[in-house]
Amino acid sequence: MLSAPMDKTYVCDELRQVERDVVQRERQLAEQEKLVVEMKREGKDTVAAEAELEALRKSQRVHDQDRQRLLSLLKP
Repeated sequence: MLSAPMDKTYVCDELRQVERDVVQRERQLAEQEKLVVEMKREGKDTVAAEAELEALRKSQRVHDQDRQRLLSLLKP
């Protein structure tokens, strides 16, 4: 539970930042997925690109978890 209005403001600020990060990461994921598809279509080695894609997915999961944690702090 939040103990003061300042805490709620802090959590809201953090949530806004996390949500911006989630949107940015979604764009990066889409670009990386497109790159992997193009590379496969061209017969290129995709090992590094797929590793980067997995790293982005993992980071996105962490951001999603953080967003959920912050949202739960704001619930009455």
